[in-house]
Amino acid sequence: MRTSIAAASAALVLGSMLAASSAVNVPPTSLKETPAERNERMSWWRSARFGMFIHFGLYSTPAGMWDGKEVGGAGEWLLQTGKIDPIIYEKTLLPQFNPVKFDAKQWADIARDAGMQYVVITTKHHDGFALWNSEVSEYDVMATPFKRDIMKELSEAVRADGMQMCWYHSIMDWHHPDYLPRRPWDKRPEDPQSYPRYVNYMQAQLKEILTNYGKIGIVWFDGEWEDTWNHTWGKNTDNFVRGIQPQIIVNNRVDSGRAGMDGFSKDEASRGDYGTPEQTIPPNGMPGKDWETCMTMNDTWGFKTSDHNWKDPQELIRMLCDIASKGGNFLLNVGPRGDGTAVPS
Repeated sequence: MRTSIAAASAALVLGSMLAASSAVNVPPTSLKETPAERNERMSWWRSARFGMFIHFGLYSTPAGMWDGKEVGGAGEWLLQTGKIDPIIYEKTLLPQFNPVKFDAKQWADIARDAGMQYVVITTKHHDGFALWNSEVSEYDVMATPFKRDIMKELSEAVRADGMQMCWYHSIMDWHHPDYLPRRPWDKRPEDPQSYPRYVNYMQAQLKEILTNYGKIGIVWFDGEWEDTWNHTWGKNTDNFVRGIQPQIIVNNRVDSGRAGMDGFSKDEASRGDYGTPEQTIPPNGMPGKDWETCMTMNDTWGFKTSDHNWKDPQELIRMLCDIASKGGNFLLNVGPRGDGTAVPS
């Protein structure tokens, strides 16, 4: 599907020309920021219009298979959909994760050549596995045969190509013993008081990826919809992130107020700099608001061997033009193979 990404570059300039450039509403924040200062902070993102989303992790290796059988649903949801014990998941997949064909420069070059201006990669998805060298967890890339810090290599390559490096980070964590609620098939002892410990752990990992890898353009949160996460946690986490990198942009999934896949917050009190429509494009855009449509090229985010339902390149070009003309950004996903091959073909 290299052609699906590369073909869309032809529309980037057109989309930018059509994009709205007016100031937007200012969401609440604990950091003192004037509308002019917010517009300046958001300026690179509003002009970017096109970014690459990368879903990559332990789930990329089994590619939708478990015990020789195909598991339904999205590839990155393997643990959940397959009802796999988190410890068995870890012990099975950590020794298998060895993306020897990973080439950070190649990944970055594909995004640059497609006309993309920023790259958002899953530092940690819902299965809890960290793609960087984490000092607060042994459930990370350094515990695999690969033993290379993928975030370090990719961030250097992305910046060398003149793009913004951005992080996806999951609030939900099926693996961590202190995360609640448990999956029904997870029989580990449950402590009702454990959730604050989990948040401390999550913030310690956020501090690592916002301290050790230079300037980060966006933290793209996800997995906020379970009832253990609330507005207070969201507000505190937004403050925490902006306290480390004041110029960073944070999506609205940091808070608990997102109205489903349409992606916009239900009320003005919700934190986050922009809305996140998923697999959909608002028919009339969202005048006065910043927004970004995230979209798969087939039906799944993480690589899945059986998913061949690829969108036509011309359809992707039309999507980019449509989104940019309405003042939004287009975050187009790729799901690399478990061996590190950049874009499945």
